[in-house]
Amino acid sequence: MSNQLFDAYFTAPAMREVFCDRGRLQGMLDFEAALARAEAAAGLVPHAAVVAIEAACKAERYDVRALAEAIATAGNSAIPLVKALGKVIASGVPEAERYVHLGATSQDAMDTGLVLQLRDALGLIDAALAKLADTLARQALQHADTPLVGRTWLQHATPVTLGMKLAGVLGALTRHRERLKALRPRLLVLQFGGASGSLAALGSKALPVAEALAGQLQLNLPEQPWHTQRDRLVEFASVLGMIAGSLGKFGRDISLLMQTEAAELFEPSAPGKGGSSTMPHKRNPVGAAVLIGAATRVPGLVATLFAAMPQEHERSLGLWHAEWETLPDICCLVSGALHHAQQIAEGMEVDAARMRRNLDLTQGLVLAEAVSIVLAQRLGRDRAHHLLELCCQRAVAEGRHLRAVLGDEPQVSAELGDEELDRLLDPAHYLGQARVWVARAVAEHQRFIP
Repeated sequence: MSNQLFDAYFTAPAMREVFCDRGRLQGMLDFEAALARAEAAAGLVPHAAVVAIEAACKAERYDVRALAEAIATAGNSAIPLVKALGKVIASGVPEAERYVHLGATSQDAMDTGLVLQLRDALGLIDAALAKLADTLARQALQHADTPLVGRTWLQHATPVTLGMKLAGVLGALTRHRERLKALRPRLLVLQFGGASGSLAALGSKALPVAEALAGQLQLNLPEQPWHTQRDRLVEFASVLGMIAGSLGKFGRDISLLMQTEAAELFEPSAPGKGGSSTMPHKRNPVGAAVLIGAATRVPGLVATLFAAMPQEHERSLGLWHAEWETLPDICCLVSGALHHAQQIAEGMEVDAARMRRNLDLTQGLVLAEAVSIVLAQRLGRDRAHHLLELCCQRAVAEGRHLRAVLGDEPQVSAELGDEELDRLLDPAHYLGQARVWVARAVAEHQRFIP
């Protein structure tokens, strides 16, 4: 396991397990064991050697620290691992050692091992997205009619609903799940090309071995090896970047709604959560901080993978190396953001009364558009808009509610009676299609088939 101090905060434990040192080693060892089985099926490796190789392909049998030191000289992790694997096999079944890694290259083991890890990571992300989407759908339906002020340019705009805001996040998650589903067959592919990608070392057995190896690992067989064609990995990283961004938007809105001046929506409380080292009263949005932090860090990591795409010839110098920690870091950051987003979505504390009070902070100004739209049909658009502007200015200058100012304005009262003005100045009557947007987002979520 990793010993990083902040892992528990920024990374989900299951994802860290996938990308811990043992996890990385096991991915490569799974490739080596499957390669031996595939080559045995093609008549290149005797059964006794397969048994010996499989028995040695257990990550716990290898010294991670020693391998780490060897990587500094070897230049990648597969070279010292294959050497160590050969020694373990030779110590028990010496004649089997010659069949280890037959016809493969280091990048075959590393890339395929990575793909096996990414399959596990993708499963975790898929499951977390599905769970979060279910929770958001439930909350969106529950709060489909809970009005709060909409905010544009961080200023009060017109009323929306909490359900509508949550449905916006839900819709984004559904699209991300569709993207992951679409890329899955492109991502989960074998890497097997040998020294320069031609598999020349295996002669006529090359394709039968490749097909058997893909079958052993339950991976798709690509049209050719992809040692320096990295679009598959970058596509996956790009979708993870979008997921991080959508979760970051969710976290940003939560944190803004938690501000003392708003106090409309809160992360779930727990003993010691969100406190301060010096201020006993603090309730900080610690979960939202992870979402915003991931959304800030992941784009730069995705950019690293884009920058590493123009790899030289048949094997890259340095650009491939730049990927090794980058994609796992992205997966870990997104996993942590999903974990905290789930906690927030499940236990969010809604203060509907405060939302209603905040809607009236501007004393009716947020409903000026509603009145203007109706008056425009009777007075003309420009005249109605100008009249409402003057009434709003008067309301602010006199510290009065817009409803009172409108009631005193002859041009308005001549067109709108008291009952109609009361209705137009009620936020509950100016929510537009908010409920429809919720229903549509939930329906899209429910139609999604993994």
